Amino acid sequence: MIQTPSSPSALCIGSVLWDIIGRTSRQMSMGHDVPGRITRLPGGVALNIAMTLANMGHRPALLSAVGMDADGDALVAACQQMQLDCRFLTRTNAPTDQYMAIEGANGLVAAIADAHSLEDAGALILTPLQDGTLGDADTPYCGLIALDGNLTETLLNEIAKDEIFRAADLRLAPASPGKAERLSPFVQTGRGTFYVNLAEAQCILNQQFNDAPEAARAMVAAGAERALVTNGAQIAADATPQVCLTRSPPIVRVHRITGAGDSFMAGHMDAELAGANRADALKKALQIAARYVSMEGTQ
Repeated sequence: MIQTPSSPSALCIGSVLWDIIGRTSRQMSMGHDVPGRITRLPGGVALNIAMTLANMGHRPALLSAVGMDADGDALVAACQQMQLDCRFLTRTNAPTDQYMAIEGANGLVAAIADAHSLEDAGALILTPLQDGTLGDADTPYCGLIALDGNLTETLLNEIAKDEIFRAADLRLAPASPGKAERLSPFVQTGRGTFYVNLAEAQCILNQQFNDAPEAARAMVAAGAERALVTNGAQIAADATPQVCLTRSPPIVRVHRITGAGDSFMAGHMDAELAGANRADALKKALQIAARYVSMEGTQ
C-alpha cells in the first residue's frame, strides 16, 4: 500500500456502537434496584481504541458496520467530530449495534452486547483491504491493525489465515472472556499480538493460571507471536518466545471498568508507534489504563 497524507495511521476493525452504561457507587447483586447514573456514549472495542489513539494525535480509520438509522447517523457524526476516519465504514439496513452494562462498586455486574449488525455484515467490512482502496492481494496493507473479537468465529478464523493480512502489524483484542476463544486460531497460526486479561487468557487456552506472567508465557508457548496479559491491580506481563517482561500497574481508585482494556491496548500501540522500547511501552499502557479507570481524564 502506498502511504499518502490522507492514509490512516492505523485501522481499527470490529465493533463501533453505542455504549449504554449504568453506574452506581453501591455494591450490587442480582435483583438490586439502586440509584446511579446512566450514560450513552460512542463505544465498542474498535471504536474505544480508535478514540484513544485519536486523543493521542493519531488518525485511525474504522472498519465496521453501522446502520443507516438515526442512531447510526448520530454515531458516525460523533466519530467524525472526534477526527476519526469514517470513509471505510459499511452502512447497512440493520439497526446500529449497542452494548449495555451495569457497574457497581464491586465491579461489572452484567452486560449484554448486541453486535448483530456487525456479525451479519461479516467479511463485507473488509472490502477496502481487498479492492485496492487500502490494499489487495498483491499489495496488502502494511500498517498497524487493531482487530477485536466481536467479529464472528468464522470470519476471525479466515482472517487468521488470510494472506491480505500477511504484511500488517496485527494487534488482537478479545472483547470479553465470553468471546476470547474466537481468537484461538491466531495462536495456532502464530499471527498477531494479543492484549488480554487473565480470564481471557484462560479461556483462549482452556487452562487456569495463577497470574499474568504465567498466562503470557503459556500463550507464547502455545504458539502466540506475542501476548500482553493484565490482571487488574496485579502484575501485568508482555511475553514473546524470547523474554517475558513484567510490571505492576499504578495504584488508583477504580471508578469505571468498561473500556479499560481498550485504553491499555491503545496506550501501548501509541507508545510503540512512537518508538518506545517494550518496557517503556508496557509502563505507558498501564498508566493510560490507570488514568481511565480512575476517571482522571477522558478517552
